[in-house]
Amino acid sequence: MLSSAPPASGFLHKPVLSERRLRSEAVRVTDLSRVLQLLQDPLSVRLSASLKERQIFILKKVVKQCQRGYLLRDLADIFKIMNLCAERVSDHPEYARILCDLLQICGLPFLKEKSSDEMKYASVVTDCVSQMGFLMRIPLPEVRRQICLSVSAFYSRDKHQHSSDGVCSTRADYRALMLERSGVSETLVMSLALTEEQLPVKLCLLQTLQILSRTSEVNCKLMLRAQAAQKICFHMSEGDPSGELLFRSSEILWNLLENGSRQEVTSQLSSSDCIASLKDAFLHLLLKGFRHHERQLRNDLLVLLSLIAENPGAPLIESGFLKHLTPFLTFPELKSHNPLVRNLKLSFNQEDFEMKKLLLNIMVVLSRDLSALQLFREGRVMLALMLLVKPSSSAERSGRHRRRWTSSQQEELQLQALSTLSSLAPLMLEEYMTCQANTCLLLLIDCCLQHDSSSGRGHGLHGSSGRGGRRAQLRYCVRVLRSVTCVEHEPLRQDLCDQGAIGQLLGVLRWFLGRPQDEDAVALEIQTDCLLLLSVLCEGDVHRKELFGRDGVELLIQYLSLDAALVFSGLGHNKLLLSSIDCLWSCVVGCLGAEDVFVERRGVDLMLQLLQRSPRHMLSPLVSTLLELCENPQAVTHLLHWSGERDTSASQLLLHIWRREEETTAVSRDPHGMITDVKRPIVSRHQESSSSSSSSPDVSAAVREVSENLRANIYCIFCKLGFEGLSGLSAEDHITLSIIHRYLDFKVGEVVHEVLSELLDEGVSPVVSDEAALKSVLQVTEATAESVRLLQQSILGRQQQEELQEEQLLYKEILFTQKQREIAAEAWRSYVARTSNYSILKEFKRLQEEQSTSEAYAPSDTETPEPPNTLSDQ
Repeated sequence: MLSSAPPASGFLHKPVLSERRLRSEAVRVTDLSRVLQLLQDPLSVRLSASLKERQIFILKKVVKQCQRGYLLRDLADIFKIMNLCAERVSDHPEYARILCDLLQICGLPFLKEKSSDEMKYASVVTDCVSQMGFLMRIPLPEVRRQICLSVSAFYSRDKHQHSSDGVCSTRADYRALMLERSGVSETLVMSLALTEEQLPVKLCLLQTLQILSRTSEVNCKLMLRAQAAQKICFHMSEGDPSGELLFRSSEILWNLLENGSRQEVTSQLSSSDCIASLKDAFLHLLLKGFRHHERQLRNDLLVLLSLIAENPGAPLIESGFLKHLTPFLTFPELKSHNPLVRNLKLSFNQEDFEMKKLLLNIMVVLSRDLSALQLFREGRVMLALMLLVKPSSSAERSGRHRRRWTSSQQEELQLQALSTLSSLAPLMLEEYMTCQANTCLLLLIDCCLQHDSSSGRGHGLHGSSGRGGRRAQLRYCVRVLRSVTCVEHEPLRQDLCDQGAIGQLLGVLRWFLGRPQDEDAVALEIQTDCLLLLSVLCEGDVHRKELFGRDGVELLIQYLSLDAALVFSGLGHNKLLLSSIDCLWSCVVGCLGAEDVFVERRGVDLMLQLLQRSPRHMLSPLVSTLLELCENPQAVTHLLHWSGERDTSASQLLLHIWRREEETTAVSRDPHGMITDVKRPIVSRHQESSSSSSSSPDVSAAVREVSENLRANIYCIFCKLGFEGLSGLSAEDHITLSIIHRYLDFKVGEVVHEVLSELLDEGVSPVVSDEAALKSVLQVTEATAESVRLLQQSILGRQQQEELQEEQLLYKEILFTQKQREIAAEAWRSYVARTSNYSILKEFKRLQEEQSTSEAYAPSDTETPEPPNTLSDQ
């Protein structure tokens, strides 16, 4: 609050003001400093009737002169006048009217004479607006009401005309900014306690808080700092025949959620008193609210309670809210004698439909608290959900009533119930089995496949990508089955298999493979879930793998034929491919008949093609599955005879993957891939760093490394393929193969080295025999690594020798080719010379005749034929 200005020097010694002087003060009323002097006169403390009338007269002149609004430069004096009036209100009620008039003018835009006034008087404006909030201490209803109206007017967008004297109004955003900086919203929240007995004032104050919180995050933050959510919720269920108190309170809470901190709001509302207040208001509207806006408000309160339920510390059960809510969760699917729902009737309109969806949603939120499940069991929530899932049964039950959900509403509730089941069913397996939910879901799946072109509308959030069919229902049925089968509950899995779930899931996959034109994210999700379901059901059970049989293998062959380029499409083909590999592992591997069919259908070739084309993060399941398939001799034969892109063999592909793994894990190798450290030939730098930084003594870096990369699996595959007689390998491949051949020996040495290091770190000395044994193992490992390196050097030497021989042979071929080219060139030049120069031709003829003559006189046992007449031939 601004301090009152001290009186002028010598003012205390002046006599009481005469009537003439008062009139002169009235004439110059715009001089607010003189008005303050008049109101602060020490002799005016004990006001006489005439002096009080004169002061009121002067103040009325001030009000009249300021009807257009207050100048920014006058605000400080105006609020000093207000504070003086506020001090006299309790003894002299006449000042209340003046104070209300002055406050009413505060609702008008402040006036500025210069553009710089807004910045110049910003601190004064915020201080004055803050003082306006402190005036709520005055117990008069009309004053408090006027304060609320004036504060609300700060967000008014009314346009005020500029006057001809150059004075104009401040901007609307400037007023809003000053209001936020003043912190008046926090003051108004704290003044809620002063309006307990003044319902009209409280309603006006709530309306003001509603306006302040509607568009301003700063105001919401200040209000929450004053515990606005908690204070408003405490009193929202108090008696108010008009219902305005509950409406405005809920609107403020929603504004705080949208524009403030949601976590802070729910934290403030998570007290027993707030939950009890919200519960009473919700039950009142549910049981006695029949108007449209009351139903909407009821749903808003239910959403608020759902948000509070997300807070783990909210005492929803202790406050009795969940106990009162449980009968409504199963209404109208189940009949109940509970007095809360005995006379409850739904209109089945849009608001009731939204409430039903919100009740289904709050089940999921409340299920996070395990203590709430007991109330769900007692309330037969699972049975109500299953009745919603079965539309025919639900229609039969509601057929006795005159009104019921529409077909589109029934479908959306069915989808919502299925979504709720996917969260609740794993937590309530006994109730799930009692309701024969597996049978219901499998029948619904069969219905979706048989009537896909029926009236499936796919309404709402859960019906996305389901319009024109029943894929949305199929999607959520499979999701529910996936959620319950992932729980270790063998009776449930056995029940599914007994009812033919394996064959039915294969039928779903076959149905989708027959419709490639309908492939989208939802279709891929359903197929992925079906493959995961089959994996869970068949894993470790040979009989179920036999049920999977040839039909399942045929389907897997089609999924493994997927183009690897689709993995990066973003629709979910990567998940589908991984699920197919997992299904192969769980449903085929280990069953000799299924394995033979898979190998016969060239499944191993498909696996190797995927291994050659897939990204690195998909190599691990592929290599692991190939290793398991190598237990089948026919699979090993296919591996040895496979030829991929660029005539790559399976052994070359595996060696390439090994080198890439070592490069990724930073294993020390020279440029030719040879061993550089004979003491630790297969240890990576990443492994050394993780071993030094690991603080857990139970974690062995050498053992953990086996599961973190593919080298151990590749070694095991080569143990099946053999290390000799592999065709098509280069020198680099042979160098890598020599390391793989001794991988197990190197790994033993690595573990022993790690044991010794741990003993030294812990200050433990092994006995002499153990120490000798450990050192002996290390020496053998080092010797083995040295022998492998010598073998690699010999391989490299042979390669270099072969390359040198090939280079020499190539050089000879080049020389021979060059010589032939020179001979041909010389013959051509000779021929050109003879045919183009007559003297050279005569000389050539003479030489030729001489040669013929010499040959004629040469002794010979055979008759020499006569030489041809070259000249005549020419």
